[in-house]
Amino acid sequence: MQTVRIIPCLDVDHGQVVKGINFVDLTHAGDPVKLSKFYDETGADELVYLDITASSEERNILLDVVERTAEQVFIPLTVGGGIRSKEDARLLLRKGADKISVNSAAVKNPQLISDIAAEFGNQCVVVAIDVKANPKFQSGYEVFINGGRTPTSKDALDWVKTCEDLNAGELLITSMDKDGTKSGYDLDLLVSIRASVKLPLIASGGVGTLKDFVDGAQAGADGLLAASVFHYREFTISQVKDELINNGYKVRRDAVAK
Repeated sequence: MQTVRIIPCLDVDHGQVVKGINFVDLTHAGDPVKLSKFYDETGADELVYLDITASSEERNILLDVVERTAEQVFIPLTVGGGIRSKEDARLLLRKGADKISVNSAAVKNPQLISDIAAEFGNQCVVVAIDVKANPKFQSGYEVFINGGRTPTSKDALDWVKTCEDLNAGELLITSMDKDGTKSGYDLDLLVSIRASVKLPLIASGGVGTLKDFVDGAQAGADGLLAASVFHYREFTISQVKDELINNGYKVRRDAVAK
């Protein structure tokens, strides 16, 4: 059985961590540097840092904030937002990122996935995919870009298969319908993607209870991402791992849980 990873997410807007519901009504949730240190010290397996407005504002990610965040963690750090080229990826890797997350730019230029994978190895290429339920699509889900602002007319399952063909290393799937609602991951979405590709899959959007993490693992997710339940200390990472262990899943326990 594969070890399940617990991954806090820092959605960053102009240098501050924010959280919303369905990608809107954002509220301040903390400082990314302080939060990253806290998660590193309390047993997180990885950390995801997403500059959620870089693409929509057509600007580069704030490198100084990324660098200060990276200095605080000794676990794998995935960084995304406004990455449009191999050069952007190289700069972030030099600033301390371990993995590069691409989203909007990859939809506009799919070759970007292959280019980054060829240059740095596909193990550091995470394709983040934001989807919303839409019955007009064969899979029932449409891909959105620019922080969930722009529909693409791409079917979610078609896109994940394309990402796999282009040598992506991992997929980060966020349900926009579930985001911030605390109603649980979109399990139908996860099951359908798990059946379509062999890539490692990170589930995102909707965690509200400890059981939701177990449900995500049962649906086939290799990584379980959450934001507000960790930012607002509703659960500790140790509690989540205990719940997974109690339900028969393997987790890493070598990190110190405070």
